[in-house]
Amino acid sequence: MIYVFHLLDKPNGLELRQRIRPEHKAYLAAVADRMAFAGPLLADDGVTMVGSVLAIDFDSREAALRWQADEPFTKAGLYASVAVHAFQNLWPQKVGFPPQA
Repeated sequence: MIYVFHLLDKPNGLELRQRIRPEHKAYLAAVADRMAFAGPLLADDGVTMVGSVLAIDFDSREAALRWQADEPFTKAGLYASVAVHAFQNLWPQKVGFPPQA
């Protein structure tokens, strides 16, 4: 089952995010073969990272929550809120989306 993680950073968390990001990316790499999509949530400026959305296949909700508990941003205290939901993808992914100008 795919689980979607909706994660919002604490206010003024950008410095912590940048510092821990290499560990976070390495942690994600370990589940890359089970990842449907992942990336930062952005502020209205389209640049400033304010959170994350991840969609990863796990055997159970408990496994997803265990993974989240060990995630480097979580362990560093970056997130103000964490929501984890089971997800069913009913729309095919588009290759090369969004189109590049």
